[in-house]
Amino acid sequence: MSAPETSLETTDERIPEDLVEAGFYRTATDGFAHGLVVLAMGRPYWLMPSDGGHRLLVEPAALPVAREQLARFDRESVGWPPQPIGGDLPAGRTEFITPLMWGVLVVEVFGVQGRWPGSTAAGALDTQAIFDRGEWWRPATALFLHADVGHLASNLLGGLLVFSAVVSTIGLRRGWLLLALASFAGNVAVAGLNYPGPYQSIGASTAVFAGLGLLTGRAIRVVERADHPHRWRAMFVPLAAGLTVLALYGAGAAGGLQVDVLAHLTGFMAGLALGFVGGCAAGRLNRRRGPGRITPVGK
Repeated sequence: MSAPETSLETTDERIPEDLVEAGFYRTATDGFAHGLVVLAMGRPYWLMPSDGGHRLLVEPAALPVAREQLARFDRESVGWPPQPIGGDLPAGRTEFITPLMWGVLVVEVFGVQGRWPGSTAAGALDTQAIFDRGEWWRPATALFLHADVGHLASNLLGGLLVFSAVVSTIGLRRGWLLLALASFAGNVAVAGLNYPGPYQSIGASTAVFAGLGLLTGRAIRVVERADHPHRWRAMFVPLAAGLTVLALYGAGAAGGLQVDVLAHLTGFMAGLALGFVGGCAAGRLNRRRGPGRITPVGK
C-alpha cells in the first residue's frame, strides 16, 4: 500500500510551534511508514518537507518513547521484505511437444501388444528374468506396456501432465534424461525388493511418479540453495506436497486396477533423489501382484 497523498498544511492553526523532530527520511513514503509507528502509540505526528527529505515531527512529551519505538521498527525492518525463496529464475515456456510424442509412442506400443500378444510377456518387468537370466531391458520396456484401455488412459493423462511439468521446469534434455534414469531405477528397485519371488508388472505409472519425485526433489533443492533465513523449514513444504500427491494418487485403486504401491513409491523416491541432486543445474539460484500373472501398475 502506498502512502496517501497528504496536503501538508503550514499554517499556525494546524501545526503547533513546539514540535520536535523524531526522525528524518529521504522519501515521503518512508516518513509515512515511520509515522504510523507514532500513530500506533496513540500520538499524532506531522511530516514536513525539508531540504533532501522529510522531517517527522511529534509533540515534545512523545519524543522519548517515539524515538525508542522508531528505533525498534528500524531494527525489525532490516531485510524486510525477504527475497523470494529460489531467487529470480529465468522464465521458460511450457514444453508439450515431446510429452505428446511420448503419448503417441505409448499408444502405438499398445497397438503392437494387441497384434502380438507375446510382446507383453517379453517386455514386462519380471524379477526372475532380470536377475536370473540377465534380461535388463525389462525395467525400460515395461514402462511402455499396458493391460487395457483404462490402464493406458490413466497413465497417459498423468504422464502428459507430469512430463510436461518436468521438461518445462528442469529442461528438455536434462528433464528426459533424469526421468528415464529415475523410471529405470524405480523399476529395478521394485524388482529387487520382490526378488526372488515371481513378481511381474507393466505400466508407465512408475515413470509418472518418478516425474513427481523429480519435481519434488528439485523444489526442495531450490529452497535449500536459496539465501533465505527460513529455508530449512520451507524445505518441508514441497516434500509434504509431493508426499500428499503420492498418497492420493499412488496408493489407491483406480478403475478396478490392482495398484502396485511399492512401484509408485520406488519411482517417486528415485525421482526425489535425482531431482535433488541434478534437477537444479539449469538456471541460476541464490544459495524424487500375484504369482503367475502380470500386475498392471495403475494410478
